[in-house]
Amino acid sequence: MGWRNIFSRDKEKKEKFDQGLQKTKEGILTKLSRSVAGKSEVDDEVLDELEEILVTSDVGVDTTLRIIERIEKRVARDKYLGTNELNKILREEIATLLADNDVLGEDQLIIPKKEVPYVIMVVGVNGVGKTTTIGKLAYQLKKSGYSVMLGAADTFRAAAIDQLKIWGERVDVPVISQKMGSDPASVAFDTLSSAVSKGSDVVIIDTAGRLHNKVNLMKELSKIKSVMSKVIPDAPHEVLLVLDASTGQNAFEQAKHFTEATEVSALALTKLDGTAKGGVVIGVSDQFQVPVKYIGVGEKIEDLQIFDKKTFVDSIFSD
Repeated sequence: MGWRNIFSRDKEKKEKFDQGLQKTKEGILTKLSRSVAGKSEVDDEVLDELEEILVTSDVGVDTTLRIIERIEKRVARDKYLGTNELNKILREEIATLLADNDVLGEDQLIIPKKEVPYVIMVVGVNGVGKTTTIGKLAYQLKKSGYSVMLGAADTFRAAAIDQLKIWGERVDVPVISQKMGSDPASVAFDTLSSAVSKGSDVVIIDTAGRLHNKVNLMKELSKIKSVMSKVIPDAPHEVLLVLDASTGQNAFEQAKHFTEATEVSALALTKLDGTAKGGVVIGVSDQFQVPVKYIGVGEKIEDLQIFDKKTFVDSIFSD
């Protein structure tokens, strides 16, 4: 059935992307420029300062050490490495560490239309912007001509069901829900059954955002997936974990819990425009080997953008 286009990154989106990463850029690039001022080569002192800059930008200790080790190897190989080359090298090494997103074209997100409906299960703790991300994604999908259906499987909070319904009305897409306290798997089953009968292109299932003990989380998500597969054998086709970039190291902890509880296949990092901790994008993707698919760079409905690692590193390390 081919592939269909969702976004294209025009000049306005690129400018919004750059603005959203401005605080992270200032946090890394400004400190880096200060650390190499008056120095002509990359030595141990420069590497020590670079390590501190990356760690304090929430890149994460493991990923930071991996980056430093790669640069040390290049210094040893080339014998001499000028500080004026450091930005270029950082771009290359960080881009290498970022997990590739197999469904991205050069500047657009594509969805495999061989799956109808294409089912996305969204996970993440409360407060990270999970439901808002679902609403913005539904908007972009519908704008591109897809028929979308939402499932309110976060039945533990009435507010979560109501919030998803509000987004459904705003975007003009149907929302399948039951009363608070209902079985989340039952909601998912009803949503997929309805989507199949109506021929929907994409289904997005919201799930509970509680980090209750890991065993219960795993059981709950496994049950939802098992029930969905009874309607559509390969569902869900994607498990999207939403993280709040501004929480820094907490995002790593959340990623750890959810990747252990279910097979997370993609990441969405929200609230990048309000934080200097954008380095978490690098660390989480590298540490858990899950591609970042979306980033949130503003509050407007259009401000959910696809993630391109080359654009990301160029934005941070450009003068």
